[in-house]
Amino acid sequence: MSKLNTALWRDMMGYLRERHAPICRQWFEQLEPVDLDSGLLQIKTANAVQQNYLQKRCLDQFVEAAQSVTGQLVAVKFVDRPAAAPAAVNTAAPEEPAFIHAEPAPSAAPAPASSHEPLDFDADQMVLSPDYSFDNFITGPNNQMAHAASVAVANQPGVAYNPLFIHGGVGLGKTHLLQAVCQKILSDNPLTNILYVSCDAFMNQFIECVSRGQMNEFRHRYRHVDVLVIDDIHFLANKDRSQEEFFHTFNELYQSNRQIVLSSDAAPTEIPHLEERLVSRFKWGLVTPVQKPGFETRVAILKAKAKLRGVEAGSDVIDYLASKVDSNARELEGAITTVQGYAALQQRPIDLKLAHEAMGEDIEPPRVNQVTLQNIIDVVTRYYNVKLQDLQSRRRHKSVTEPRQVCMWLARKRTRFSLEEIGGYFGGRDHTTVMHSIRTTDERAAVDAAFARQLDQLDSQITPTSPGDETG
Repeated sequence: MSKLNTALWRDMMGYLRERHAPICRQWFEQLEPVDLDSGLLQIKTANAVQQNYLQKRCLDQFVEAAQSVTGQLVAVKFVDRPAAAPAAVNTAAPEEPAFIHAEPAPSAAPAPASSHEPLDFDADQMVLSPDYSFDNFITGPNNQMAHAASVAVANQPGVAYNPLFIHGGVGLGKTHLLQAVCQKILSDNPLTNILYVSCDAFMNQFIECVSRGQMNEFRHRYRHVDVLVIDDIHFLANKDRSQEEFFHTFNELYQSNRQIVLSSDAAPTEIPHLEERLVSRFKWGLVTPVQKPGFETRVAILKAKAKLRGVEAGSDVIDYLASKVDSNARELEGAITTVQGYAALQQRPIDLKLAHEAMGEDIEPPRVNQVTLQNIIDVVTRYYNVKLQDLQSRRRHKSVTEPRQVCMWLARKRTRFSLEEIGGYFGGRDHTTVMHSIRTTDERAAVDAAFARQLDQLDSQITPTSPGDETG
């Protein structure tokens, strides 16, 4: 037995960052090579979740890196604790973490004989990602209630909010919260029997067990867990037999004070062709939505995703991406990955120009007769005798809100910036705030002739950028 030396381990991590940057995470720094023996490199992880995730999602890349830096035919295995001796390493054991309990409890009645091989229920168990923890979840007005409820459930499973039903559009954080609940419960009690599957897996396993005559095994698997977590429960719609089976599963778990956590793209009452008795039960606990993040939340999400991936991006790049991608957290993460990959391909540092290129846009140099935000700000701040810092602040005094609204109105009229980009420049305000400012200014100008003349006067004073202008 020997240990991979520090230089080779450093080279191996460097190889991964260079060749497989999308999989690299900040928590990789916690990994530690345990030993290299008989062509097997064992790598210690901080916990079972990391171990299972790496074994299922990153094994090929680590094997490639290990073989490249050692020049040997090396296999890789991730362990959440080092083996005491070679004999203690059971290479035939499944690579599942401790929280998976597929075998029947000792007190359970033996299953009837079947002509079929037992169904591998754990094959569809969803892999927990260390990225999806509460520490990495960014809260904002769009998801505060869902986050708080998830934390409460994780701290007191089966007691607080049972069931917990989280609903919202694609990529808004439902899966993140479900996985965070699982990870917190496992962190507090690693022996907790958690079953985390998609609704599609539940239905496929049900159909398979019906055809195999293995319903006893199916019911034991789903009705004897401590926590049942099912993603995308709305797929039960129109599936009468699956709904019937889930109804009885739900009742069994609920009556035993076992925690149930569900996610859906719609609230229970809005899922079509869902039995009323299931709708009623889904509402027994807490039903809470997650919605699209505002500009400031998107900035925070991008910063967190960049830090997690070890991506160095300035605030101007983050603000640009936050204004460019206004849909959901999944697409924000995709934007970071795109910029990271483009920078690696071009072998350039990440700056605003590169970010524009990576997102398929070119930064055009200011043209003659092109009005910039700075042109507008110079005119407005001079007229109202205010500072740019005041316009970007959270102050709501009329002496600040009026020139701020006028700036936004003129920016929308005289530039090609989007509502998000304008709001981002004035203190990270979202597009609804900009829309309100524009509407307020228009409405006032329609009834206040003096104010309308003032707007015309300011508009006429805006001097477009010319080559060599310092304010361009």
